[in-house]
Amino acid sequence: MKNIKAWVVSLRLRTLPLALSTILMGSIVAAWDGAFRAEVLLWAALTTLFLQILSNLANDYGDALSGADNETRVGPQRMIQSGAISLGQMKKAIIILVTLALISGLTLLAKAFDTDYWKLLAFFLLGLAAIAAAIRYTAGKNPYGYRGLGDIYVFLFFGIVGVAGSYFLHTNTWQWEVLLPASSIGLFSTGVLNLNNIRDIESDRKSGKITMVVRMGRNKALWYHAALLADGWLLFLIYAILTSRTMLLWPSLLALPLFIRNIVRSFKTREPSKLDGELRNLSLSILLFVVLNA
Repeated sequence: MKNIKAWVVSLRLRTLPLALSTILMGSIVAAWDGAFRAEVLLWAALTTLFLQILSNLANDYGDALSGADNETRVGPQRMIQSGAISLGQMKKAIIILVTLALISGLTLLAKAFDTDYWKLLAFFLLGLAAIAAAIRYTAGKNPYGYRGLGDIYVFLFFGIVGVAGSYFLHTNTWQWEVLLPASSIGLFSTGVLNLNNIRDIESDRKSGKITMVVRMGRNKALWYHAALLADGWLLFLIYAILTSRTMLLWPSLLALPLFIRNIVRSFKTREPSKLDGELRNLSLSILLFVVLNA
């Protein structure tokens, strides 16, 4: 039972709503264009969940190897750091998640493209890139998460790839305007990572993990956080105006006060561990924003 609890903690279930937000946003935009397909949403959501859990486990594994997870770290305890799960066990779990993501992803592509093999191949390669990116964030030689590139990864895979990619899986067509809501979700998601890195700034600095927050310092990172969330809303407003869908924007405005509150509380919170609650709240606020657009 104790081991099961350790694995549940390692899965970091609270990160899953944010991952689902990307697929839901792309599916909602596809529905607005009259091309929603339930089976695509189902398999895309399942694949995304596997990729997110893979990223979480690989992050735990990589940080344990590098020493980033140490006694100075704040936030939820990591299971390798605590000794509840060994490096070998975590490596096996990562292999299992890679396998599940591949199986689910291939099923998704078969549902989306049938016998259109060029599109299937292109998205298969994109899926392999997503798996590699999830692992290479903190694991392997010279992980990019340790060089301040995590923000770019999150923007691309949680925003552009996640939203625009899922839109294409539904529609089999491309509209440049979808890049606007995709960028909105990408910026919001980068805000979640940024807040996480603000919380971990001291332990990251001591372990040599050079995040954007470590590069900028806490004060600039807070203003960067405010800009990420504000620009996300601005891009979605531009999308609503350009596509004559301003009426669709009104329900989502119910989530705006939650984003504003997150910015204000982030500035006011001086104790890093207290940012944990704001991380959870921001992830759920993003999911609410997406659901209100449905």
